[in-house]
Amino acid sequence: MDFLGGVRRNWRQFDPPVASKQEDALKFGILGAANIVPMALILPARSHSQVIIHAIAARDKTRAIVFAKKHGIPVVKNSYEEILDDPAIDVVYIPLPTGLHLEWALKALSKGKHVLLEKPATSNAHEAEILHHHRLLNQSSEGPILMEAFHSRFAPGWQQFLAVLDPPNVSHAIAKNMVPSYIVSDDDIRFDYSIGGGALLDLGTYPLASIRDAFGAEPEECIDAKMTPMAPPREKCDHTFYAKFRFPNGGIGEVDGTLRAPKTHFSLPTITVTHKPVPAQDGENKASDKGAEVTRTRKVTFCNLLWPTNYHYVTVEDKFEIRDAGSSTVKREYTKTETKKAYTFRDMGRDAAGETHWSTYRYMLEEFVNKIKGRKGSGVFVSHEESIAQSRALDMIYEKSSLGLRPTSKRVSEFA
Repeated sequence: MDFLGGVRRNWRQFDPPVASKQEDALKFGILGAANIVPMALILPARSHSQVIIHAIAARDKTRAIVFAKKHGIPVVKNSYEEILDDPAIDVVYIPLPTGLHLEWALKALSKGKHVLLEKPATSNAHEAEILHHHRLLNQSSEGPILMEAFHSRFAPGWQQFLAVLDPPNVSHAIAKNMVPSYIVSDDDIRFDYSIGGGALLDLGTYPLASIRDAFGAEPEECIDAKMTPMAPPREKCDHTFYAKFRFPNGGIGEVDGTLRAPKTHFSLPTITVTHKPVPAQDGENKASDKGAEVTRTRKVTFCNLLWPTNYHYVTVEDKFEIRDAGSSTVKREYTKTETKKAYTFRDMGRDAAGETHWSTYRYMLEEFVNKIKGRKGSGVFVSHEESIAQSRALDMIYEKSSLGLRPTSKRVSEFA
């Protein structure tokens, strides 16, 4: 039954129901006919009654026309500027290469448009601070909303994972994300240094954000970083990365990933979090010895960082050790294991919107629209400070490695 339910759930994510659009629906304009657009916005918008995909522009207008016809977008503009100048457009979605994010996000904000900005928000922390602390975002509570489109973090499954962690007592976390080499070609735009290329800045954002979430804190130091560069002429870009961080509580977080795994390799991106031993709480252990001391060491694994609405699981493994009071000798030990899943917030006992056919992007779109409309929603959001902190952690890895920071926009002085 679970298998059939999973098939139906995934089928509906790629063929969601069509919602009737409300009069106050937000009209979106899209900058660029990127491959991510259908999954990230067009499909989620189909089932949202307050989202209309109104217009698109691309560097190649012919491509934009073909894209618009295929996806039912009614208006094709001649340029990005025409999208921004259209008073009918309320929101701009920016799926452009990372190195172009700062320029076009600020141009959109200057026109009073709300902005949904693909991750990573910027090429480095300097750009992130310029963007997220910009005066355009601080004029009033009625000003435009800017959010980094970190879709996976909005999923109920990810929130279920966070709910079973005890961040102050996390001792170690390791997140891995391995992608077979045939998925991304050598000439892919992800390996263009001039516009923020590199596997870490693309693929690595997911495992890095996950260990930061696990510790509930920002790393104090990157104590090790190893980057494997592409072959010339793309040697400034990494295709494989590894980094180790020290967090404020003394715990260690690791990220490990590649866009060049063997072609036969298949694994879902996963994070494993180990806690320090803590005294067991009343009712959670089976010790009957009078005066016994019982400690619990928790290990939690979350499988599928990127697409938890398609499939995921959270495994909670609690190891209990029983000792006589004051003794360091373990008299008895046992392990209790539980697996949790949450494809809607209802699955974890929370009263928040969601359906089994919602993708991670649909959950994200729900909260982005809620923010614009002034509604509370699920309470999940990517704040400006969160985006800056993520950029700083990415910079720490690049600085520790031999590759150095990703380049800052040559026009940055215009935006500061």
